[in-house]
Amino acid sequence: MKRLLSITLAVCITAACNSGTELVDNPEEYVSTLVGSLSHHGFSTGNTYPAIALPWGMNFWTPVTGKMGDGWAYRYDHNWIRGFKQTHQPSPWINDYGQFAVMPVRDGSSVDQNKRASWFSHKSETASPYYYKVYLADHDITAEITPADRAAAMRFTYPAGETSAVVIDAYDGGSYIRILPELQAVVGYTTKNCGGVPENFRNWFVIRFDKAFESMMLYDGPEKGIGEALEFEGEHVLASVGFRTRRNETVNVRTASSFISLEQAWLNLEEIGEKSLDEVTADAKDRWNEVLSRIQVGGGSEEQFRTFYSCLYRATLFPRKFYEIGPDGKAYHYSPYNGKICEGYLYTDTGFWDTFRALFPLLNLVYPSVNTEIQQGLANIARENEFLPEWASPGHRGCMVGNNSASVVADAILKGITPEKDWQILYDCIVHGTENVHPEVNSSGRLGHEYYNTLGYIPYNVGINESVARTLEYAYNDWCILQMARKLDRPSEELEKWASRADNWKNVFDPSHNLMRGRNADGSFQEPFSPYKWGDAFTEGNAWHYTWSVFHDVDGLMEAMGGREEFAHMLDSVFVVPPIYDDSYYGYRIHEITEMQVADMGNYAHGNQPAQHMIYLYNWAGQPEKTRKWVREVMDRLYTSAPDGYCGDEDNGQTSAWYVFSALGFYPVCPASDQYAIGVPLFKKAVINLENGRKVKIDGGQGRLVKKTRMNGKAYDSLFLNYWDLIKGASIDFEMK
Repeated sequence: MKRLLSITLAVCITAACNSGTELVDNPEEYVSTLVGSLSHHGFSTGNTYPAIALPWGMNFWTPVTGKMGDGWAYRYDHNWIRGFKQTHQPSPWINDYGQFAVMPVRDGSSVDQNKRASWFSHKSETASPYYYKVYLADHDITAEITPADRAAAMRFTYPAGETSAVVIDAYDGGSYIRILPELQAVVGYTTKNCGGVPENFRNWFVIRFDKAFESMMLYDGPEKGIGEALEFEGEHVLASVGFRTRRNETVNVRTASSFISLEQAWLNLEEIGEKSLDEVTADAKDRWNEVLSRIQVGGGSEEQFRTFYSCLYRATLFPRKFYEIGPDGKAYHYSPYNGKICEGYLYTDTGFWDTFRALFPLLNLVYPSVNTEIQQGLANIARENEFLPEWASPGHRGCMVGNNSASVVADAILKGITPEKDWQILYDCIVHGTENVHPEVNSSGRLGHEYYNTLGYIPYNVGINESVARTLEYAYNDWCILQMARKLDRPSEELEKWASRADNWKNVFDPSHNLMRGRNADGSFQEPFSPYKWGDAFTEGNAWHYTWSVFHDVDGLMEAMGGREEFAHMLDSVFVVPPIYDDSYYGYRIHEITEMQVADMGNYAHGNQPAQHMIYLYNWAGQPEKTRKWVREVMDRLYTSAPDGYCGDEDNGQTSAWYVFSALGFYPVCPASDQYAIGVPLFKKAVINLENGRKVKIDGGQGRLVKKTRMNGKAYDSLFLNYWDLIKGASIDFEMK
């Protein structure tokens, strides 16, 4: 790692600051939850949905335009809504679990998802993090929703009618509903999931109305009513509760759910109690204001403000809480790892392959108390099973490669965010994962560890796909383990083992091409070789993208390529070579390939994570002007606040966190280090309000190049910032040109 200049930081802004620049008030008002929703299976502009939620909340809500079970729950180019779903979906590829839907209708006999659907227009849709409103044209009903952590308030405004109703859909896969007319309530559970849960998984829900039921019907499937019964358990259970309504009469609905029990669901409903929808909305708005105001920006265009805060909103959604507060005021959670009710915190719905890069470093800098809970939750997982999840939703899911929990855990331990009592169990669990693979989900632990630990790489020809990607990520993960081992004062032989394995990236580097390349068990490189071939030896990318995945040893990679000039030349080449590709490994063009092509940046693929840090590597080559050029190019062209505002999958806050860091003017190339690479700030002024009460104040401009940098009034010549310096409070001035 580069050595940083030793500088004493001060809290105050220097005289060179743009003191006249106003910071944004009410940043929550700049958020569009629709960014990224103009997506489909073949082309992603985010693959997001409008999450009506609190930051890191256990339950989100979203309008549903897709059919039941469709991972693309909401698409901006659809014109109908089938219901409003409580969702825990982290991505369309992983899909959802524990979901159920509520839909106000004009005729309570229409419970099928197609029959109850209504046309709508975005012109009659309000979508913010804390409040959603839409006009359902076919029912002449206006629906409103506002969130709490585990509950939500809804208000439906009806036309005059004799058959007005609300449909509750507990979804297929096993569900249960009971109607409680004396309480004006509907309770039940859904077992709907796509994996990652034990057989006893339930999401219990409570739905309470402020209007008495005049009609009630349960359904065994969407077409079969079951008479006068008020309770039913089956494969797919639905309910309809109805009432007469006057024109513009409102029906208020309060709902909550629990993964623990029905009793806990009732307790979770107390988060909103008897508050009106307007009161819950005000609370949610205040919460978002608090979280988003941790970073204040000024001196930009309205579009830049909207893009920035829409990204920060996405970066503060996942991972989500999976714990609940019991009657004794303590945290409890249903464990998807052992099926038991356990005490303590738990968070879920994140893929470390994506989020170790920038999302978790953002939490560590700006929201460390949240990550303290997350890390305690990871320690609880280590107590509940033998592996940390690499993709959790809510338990182990088979997705992506690497052992990047090592990075997430190491970065938090080294920055003092993880409670010391949890260090050893987390370390032991991660080390266990380097010698084992989960028996059912081979993305947890290390697939191919037998080869990696003996040969120093995963061979290309032993039937393990994405061998180079695995090797590179394992090597970086071993470097992260080395940092933890030093912190825990482990024996020297352990340190030597991890240090040696951290160099394993060299075993898949081909100096004849200056690129990473598959290597066979006998030591020979794969033949034939094309740097444009996606997949195969790599994960959702090619050699041009993965060659740079040596986060911990950029100087070593640069030396292997022949020095600074050749290193910079290879970086340049990524943007110069045409966006050609070889999709023969997949047999079709995956959406990430298309997103690379249309970006018009050669073979640079910002829409997928492996290459997102690459731009900042010019700093190591002593060519920071190219870092700054390309950072600004990406921010200006590939991110907007429109429904197609991302350039690929948003992926649980990672792509958004890249933008947030880059707009501030620095980026964490190597998590588990204390170093950030300096780029170019987007705004004339930015303030990071740290949890310790201090501030990082950044003054820049809207040029693309930096002429000079000053730290607390003194010239600053380094191309890197230090975490420990920033959290003391700092003033950074960029003189732009």
